[in-house]
Amino acid sequence: MSSRVSTGGAYRGIEDSFVEVDGARVHFQRAGSGRPLLLIHGLVGSAQNWRLNIGNLADIATVYAIDMLNMGESDRVPGLDAGLEAIADRIERWMQVVGIDEADIAGHSHGGAVAMMLAARHPERVGRLVLFAPANPFCDLGKQLIAFYNSRVGQFAARFAPSLPVSLKMFALGRMYGDSSRVTLESLDGYTAGLTRPGTVAHVLQVVRRWYEDMGILRTALTGLGHRRALLIWGDHDRAVGLASARQLQKLLPKSQLHVIPGVGHLAFEEMPDVCNRIVREWLSAPEPVAQPAHAFKKRHAKKNLKQLKAC
Repeated sequence: MSSRVSTGGAYRGIEDSFVEVDGARVHFQRAGSGRPLLLIHGLVGSAQNWRLNIGNLADIATVYAIDMLNMGESDRVPGLDAGLEAIADRIERWMQVVGIDEADIAGHSHGGAVAMMLAARHPERVGRLVLFAPANPFCDLGKQLIAFYNSRVGQFAARFAPSLPVSLKMFALGRMYGDSSRVTLESLDGYTAGLTRPGTVAHVLQVVRRWYEDMGILRTALTGLGHRRALLIWGDHDRAVGLASARQLQKLLPKSQLHVIPGVGHLAFEEMPDVCNRIVREWLSAPEPVAQPAHAFKKRHAKKNLKQLKAC
């Protein structure tokens, strides 16, 4: 494993490292100490997306922010399986290489779907889930975009996107915010820098091509996560993964807690980092709820239940 320590900008004091997984180099950042917390970026993203979170969360955890293969600073691998199951399995192998037996997992958008799939396929590796507007089977807001990027015209447009003027890229990213004035060039760089590397756009298109198939697989996988503690964080101005889908997702994650942040879009952890960091820190630091013995519950509520029955 090779590593370096970043010393500039928001990355000051955070260690950058590379490890080899399946013959390809995977880049990740690491900071802090304590229980591991892995941050998984969204579809067109990188570890840099978490630059406003990793340092703060490092006060309570050993935080890892990974660049998935074919994204960020990680290697590009032609023909790489872009399915949710394959991506989750690669992250599990990365955890083996890095030496992480088990971790809490945070994911955003497509990365949130990866996090849920990782929990379903490798439950022994996953503790709690922190899901920022995760892609899920109950949202169809993006169906027109998916259809467009699955067309010839859309695929051509996607390959041309990295060369668009900065002003147009800023406008597009602004659509992901509740308040577009909060977008910065540093934010933009986290979503566009890797797109210029050959193989990145092709990989993104592969993910989009099998989107509905993967959402079907995820829906089945979610039925096995009912016992899993999860924190859901959503902006009420999310135009990419609608808040309504959070309510449906909670039905399959009954031990989940939902935080809705007013005036915020799809990138809540970047748009309102202080608020998100506080929510995540408090939730991760809270003690695990202790299940009450059945006999204690029965004794405490017997009279109350009897009264309710008589009232009926």
